[in-house]
Amino acid sequence: MGTDLATRLKSPSYQAFALLRTAFTVAPILFGLDKFTNILTEWTMYLAPWIDRLVPGDASTAMRIVGVIEILAGVLVAFAPRIGAYVVALWLAGIIVNLLTLSGFYDIALRDFGLMIGALALGRLAEAQAKIDA
Repeated sequence: MGTDLATRLKSPSYQAFALLRTAFTVAPILFGLDKFTNILTEWTMYLAPWIDRLVPGDASTAMRIVGVIEILAGVLVAFAPRIGAYVVALWLAGIIVNLLTLSGFYDIALRDFGLMIGALALGRLAEAQAKIDA
């Protein structure tokens, strides 16, 4: 019972789905890649010491591991948004916990909470789109 392309593109729920899917594909991939270059920021300053102690190697190695996970999460959103959206939401929850255990990054934790809500919304919209496509 799929819908034709013109009808789908006019649908506000599809537009919201497409917008969120694009954002949660591109952003994790770009931020993940930046973990290797540190062009946007020095990412290690956002790593809580207790997490750094859990990960093998130094903080730079930990952030490269984070980068790989973020890239994979973005690719998963692109190809399987019903799963990828929840992976990104869970990942953002982990980032929030990390940031709340550091001093001075509560504003970024709040921003990431908003992003987590957006990822959860994408998951719900992906479920709705899958039913429309069936």
